[in-house]
Amino acid sequence: MSSSTSAILGLVFLGLANASVFLMFKLWGYPFNHETHKSEAPRSLMLLHRCLGYAYAILYIFMMWHMVPRLWNYQVELPPRTVAHLMLGITIGVLILLKVAILRFFRHFEEVMPYIGVSLLICTYLLIGLSVPFTFRETVLRTQTGAFSEEGIARTRKLIETAGLPPEAPLDQLASKRKLREGQHVLQRKCVVCHDLRTILVKPRTPPDWVRLVNRMAIKPMIGEPIYKEEEWTVSAYLIAITPDIKTAVKQQREEQMRADEAKAAVEIATSIMGEESSTVAIVASYDEAEAKALFEDKCSQCHPLSDVEDYPPRSKEETTEMITRMIENGLYLEEEEIELITRYVNDNYLEE
Repeated sequence: MSSSTSAILGLVFLGLANASVFLMFKLWGYPFNHETHKSEAPRSLMLLHRCLGYAYAILYIFMMWHMVPRLWNYQVELPPRTVAHLMLGITIGVLILLKVAILRFFRHFEEVMPYIGVSLLICTYLLIGLSVPFTFRETVLRTQTGAFSEEGIARTRKLIETAGLPPEAPLDQLASKRKLREGQHVLQRKCVVCHDLRTILVKPRTPPDWVRLVNRMAIKPMIGEPIYKEEEWTVSAYLIAITPDIKTAVKQQREEQMRADEAKAAVEIATSIMGEESSTVAIVASYDEAEAKALFEDKCSQCHPLSDVEDYPPRSKEETTEMITRMIENGLYLEEEEIELITRYVNDNYLEE
């Protein structure tokens, strides 16, 4: 079952839970005979509520039947979101069993049914909230990648011919949207059993390198299912197709690292300049404390409250340098002039004399 189908069924599951619970609220408004356990609610509404409950339980079993086996396709230690998703699924199953048991065998506990119904609704909302938004986000990201565009497929088709795949590999089919999707599923289901995706996609590779890497991984002993020959071809084709996206990501990461290195160097230069008496005179002439204060408050308040600096101020110019360098490493972008102004302002206002 694809992730899109799973998301659609999840929304249907949520709709059934809402309809069942709110109809239950209406039914419990009718007079109820506790001795005979009979309600004066219309029979048609009672039948509708029962059908909604059966549909909810059947859909739950259907989804669990398809999703529980996926747990064996994850890494040995499950991610936190998957653990939470699993616990909610188990909780819903237990509540359904309790509800059925009360209806069939323990009617004297019937007064707790509204609480069970509300608990089912809450758990269903949490369950769907942990899965459906991420599925739709993944779908959007898929449409944004260039691998599945006509241009990307044409490029992949050309590169596959030089990738060194065996003669029996259907090269004309591997560069199709369907086969690329299959390769993506193999990567997400089987490769992550032994590897984090970040380690797989850490750098771009040439088509022959991808083919050799996948083959080397496929012949190694595995914890989960083996990667079959055709799956080797499809996942290799997919990795070849997304290589431009990997190159773009690596390039952006390299540029961000270069900007961070330049900014850290600027911090050190600004600190060293301020330590020289002759240069300090020139800086003082162009220094505007009000401008520096506004810049300091604007930039530093983006990540944390300004009280953090007031409660734990730097005790030396070296600590000021370390503080600003740490802010840059955490993602704050500063121009060289901004670094000089903030460094001067912090040293003038927070260092102890």
